[in-house]
Amino acid sequence: MDALEQKYQRLQDILTQFDSVAVAFSGGVDSTLAVMVSAMAVKKMGLPSTNVIACTLPCFGTSSRTKSNAIVVAEQIGAEVRVIDIGKSVYQHFDDIGHAHDDYSIAFENAQARERTQVLMDIANKVNGLDVGTEDLSEFVDGWCTYNGDHTSMYDVNLGLTKTQVRANVSYIAGKAEDKVLKAALYDV
Repeated sequence: MDALEQKYQRLQDILTQFDSVAVAFSGGVDSTLAVMVSAMAVKKMGLPSTNVIACTLPCFGTSSRTKSNAIVVAEQIGAEVRVIDIGKSVYQHFDDIGHAHDDYSIAFENAQARERTQVLMDIANKVNGLDVGTEDLSEFVDGWCTYNGDHTSMYDVNLGLTKTQVRANVSYIAGKAEDKVLKAALYDV
């Protein structure tokens, strides 16, 4: 997996300027790869695994399965886990802009993505960290991303990979994992 090695080598080079990385970790395949690449980079640098701050930011559409997988993976790799429910702040934003809470238009979805990005960037700034993004090439090409939301980060480890390649890398990492709990969670992603 030369591409995977290149990804965490590049992140390792960038990380020399920062103390930690912050990743929005939904438990989906894209954020799983971003967290695993981040963990590999800090490990290669001889830094503690807690320098990876895995933030699960649940809101209206977060499933218990993906949230659970995110927490299990993050705990098994020794990352710092932060669970920050953003629902209250998104509802406040809706109130501020006069958007009905039951209006499920594009503003409904995009407000969640943008709130996640704001929270993650603020956490990264607070800890002299790097916001590691999760968007993949397939999402970018298809336009399946939110401007100033999930398409915005300080460094995006998945951007050069298609969704198929992201899945293949997560599967590869799962196959090599010695920790059975981690392996099961990675395969479930």
